[in-house]
Amino acid sequence: MTSTIIYKICTQQEWEEAVIAGIYHGSSVDRQDGFIHFSTAEQVRETAEKHFVGQADLVLVACESERIGPYLRWEPSRNDALFPHLYDVLPVDAAVSVMPLDLSPQGVPLVPDLSPRSS
Repeated sequence: MTSTIIYKICTQQEWEEAVIAGIYHGSSVDRQDGFIHFSTAEQVRETAEKHFVGQADLVLVACESERIGPYLRWEPSRNDALFPHLYDVLPVDAAVSVMPLDLSPQGVPLVPDLSPRSS
């Protein structure tokens, strides 16, 4: 099975605390919902626009799905699309990159192009 890169938007502080602890427990919304919300490359821009407008100091954490563990589930959510949800803590070593997200003048997090590069 090939690994898929999935994405989590969180605050810089949340991620720094996770790195110290070695695990990420999720945001307050994640903990309230009972799972950590992730998005695919195709979904993350809409997620940023829908849930993170006006929030500064955000980072985009890219994770390899194969490194997350057995409690990752793909479940229908927005527009019945399958979204990755983690019913466990996230080991920080599943992250392959962490990038800061700037905000547009309208306060929308600017998600970079995450399209796979062809060689």
